[in-house]
Amino acid sequence: MSTIKVIDQQGVSHILDAVEGWRVMEIIREHGFDVAGLCGGACACATCHVEVDGEWLSKLHPANDDEEAMLDQVPVLTDGSRLSCQIIYTPELAGLQVRLVANG
Repeated sequence: MSTIKVIDQQGVSHILDAVEGWRVMEIIREHGFDVAGLCGGACACATCHVEVDGEWLSKLHPANDDEEAMLDQVPVLTDGSRLSCQIIYTPELAGLQVRLVANG
């Protein structure tokens, strides 16, 4: 099984099993981490905001207009800011590293 690396809000690194075709938000939530995803992945709330490690950004599809609009609402936006509900896990993303962000 493939994995992703999640750094929690305390800076602790976790290796999580990842399932192909799942949203990164679902993977993180399935492992018990606090990533709200209140809209269920509809790109309508920004509560699943994560910071993607810089080396992985070029491997992701660019954020679409809806995601960009939601990201404009987060308190702290960085170059790596993405909505984890908009990143679909594929084998090419094995080892993806994201940091959980406080969104409130």
